[in-house]
Amino acid sequence: MPRLKLTPMIEQYLSIKDRYQDAILFYLLGDFYEMFFEDAELAAGILEITLTSRNKKEEKPIPMCGVPYHAAKNYIARLIDQGYKIAICDQVEDPSLAKGLVKREVVRVITPGMIVDDDLLEAKSNNFVLSFFIHRDTAGLAILDISTGEFRVCEADSTDTLVSESVRIASREVLLPESARQDERFREIRTAFAEKSISFLEDADFEYAKSRERLLTLFKTVSLEGFGCENFTAGIIAAGAIIAYVSDTQKQAVGHIRRINPYILSAYLQVDDLSGRNLELTENIRSGSRKGTLISVLDKTVTAMGARLIKQWLNYPLMDISRIEERLDALEEARKNIAAIGEARLMLKTMADLERLGSKVTMGHGNARDLIALKQSFQTLPNLMSRLETLKAKLYEFKFPLDALDALALEIETSIRDDAPPTVYEGGLIREGYHEELDELIQISRDGKGWLARLENQQREVTGIPTLKVRYNKVFGYFIEVTKANASSVPDHYVRRQTLVNAERYITDELKQFEEKVLGAEDRRAKLEYDLFCLIREKVVKNNELIFKVARFIARLDCLFNLALLADQNDYHRPSFNHEGIIEIKNGRHPVVEKVLSGERFVPNDIRIDDQAAQVLIITGPNMAGKSTVLRQTALTVIMAQMGSYVPVSYTHLTL
Repeated sequence: MPRLKLTPMIEQYLSIKDRYQDAILFYLLGDFYEMFFEDAELAAGILEITLTSRNKKEEKPIPMCGVPYHAAKNYIARLIDQGYKIAICDQVEDPSLAKGLVKREVVRVITPGMIVDDDLLEAKSNNFVLSFFIHRDTAGLAILDISTGEFRVCEADSTDTLVSESVRIASREVLLPESARQDERFREIRTAFAEKSISFLEDADFEYAKSRERLLTLFKTVSLEGFGCENFTAGIIAAGAIIAYVSDTQKQAVGHIRRINPYILSAYLQVDDLSGRNLELTENIRSGSRKGTLISVLDKTVTAMGARLIKQWLNYPLMDISRIEERLDALEEARKNIAAIGEARLMLKTMADLERLGSKVTMGHGNARDLIALKQSFQTLPNLMSRLETLKAKLYEFKFPLDALDALALEIETSIRDDAPPTVYEGGLIREGYHEELDELIQISRDGKGWLARLENQQREVTGIPTLKVRYNKVFGYFIEVTKANASSVPDHYVRRQTLVNAERYITDELKQFEEKVLGAEDRRAKLEYDLFCLIREKVVKNNELIFKVARFIARLDCLFNLALLADQNDYHRPSFNHEGIIEIKNGRHPVVEKVLSGERFVPNDIRIDDQAAQVLIITGPNMAGKSTVLRQTALTVIMAQMGSYVPVSYTHLTL
């Protein structure tokens, strides 16, 4: 870098940037996030914004670009989509109290796998960060969706198996130790993911003792026995590395991550990546979209939580007949009560994304509108639960008391204004009547607006200037504005504050006294409202475990009702299972192809294969006769059945 005369601000910027070399630094300066040097050149090209420079008269001007503070999310989303990390650098002290340059620090690092903001997330998909480690002969992986708190871990003796599992998870970001750059054992996982998707952490983050201690500290336990993963080693190392990464990027506690769920790959039907892509389970092989995929047919859920869960069910078909039958029993009962299910789905449609809202609020990012969304969802729950009283299947059991959420809904109802703004620092959050001192401050502000209107009319009469205006802005405060054509009529006691092209702005002693009184009241009001809001938000946080339990129940309910409705509308039938290695299908149909046929009937097919006499079928016919369709529909029928769904057949008898 050329030798430059550095201002204190640029020195501060460089000292912070030095600690975040792998991220684009968004440096708050006034109402803009500014970028400098290489970050500015990179971001300007991607975001298609003007690249300018600072110190333009210097021999080597500093490249510079910026984005408005209030619109930063849109620009961050574009950079994240390109795989970049964003370090958010905000002011961390009151400018009015600062001596010299205002102190700034990075308050959060947003990466492809570390996103909490709803605006940056795909509602129907989890946003996983994946950590991968190989310990001796065992591979371990852990995944976390920080936006929902879902945290899972697994191990396998085969690295190939876990690489395949990593690809199936389709995480946005993969964490590996720095040594994995050269370690041949990690070559497959490096190859499976683009370099841009991989974040290499210090090897120390992947040490077993430190990883285990991080997990114990997070969960406030003395062992991991209660989670079923105490005997894991590679998996614990991978999971602990994720928590280290969360700590480094989020700069705060993450109380919504309350448990880690181990899973065994043999408990699920293993569909390798190549088969999954060719069957187009969740992604169209040509366009990469959902159009023409099995998930596009199966996902008619009405909540974001349900949409994520149905995708998980599809990606992880069960290998346990009793669990499959549990889901099928619930579908059968729902199908017999299809009218009531329709009413319940209308209520589900009004439910907010409780998983993500709960996480967002717990991490301190939630605003008043998020609390209102939670309140409205809590208020829907009693009526929804009453609709379930006739459903007796095990998966409809709800054992959580809702009294706490009823009380929380009432608290939010009486405290938070329905028209609250998206920001939490500028007032307008709390209802009148909720807090006596706040009501007094609101009254001062309200009286002030009337006083200003009266002052404006009075000064127009006194000066004879009909266009005189009394106005306010954040930079100059309150002022009297007079056009230059009327400047000669301005009284002597007016003190000039600012000159514009066509007008002059003035202040008077009377207006100055008013400014001190009102601005002081408005500042106190904004601070008090924020403090009250934080107290209310903390009450939500104390109930976050119950909120997540309700969220998971709502997601399951949505999936079951969704599959029951699909079965009723599409003439799907309940599959049965055997232990004899037989797959028998009568009048089988391809669930996707039959939906895209226009004006034609899908011709159903019969299939019977077993593991003894008929292990192989030879399917013949001319080109475009549907040979591969029969092949695929058989696989899709098995997958749908093992995820616990009814299937597009008149009869089927399947082996796992």
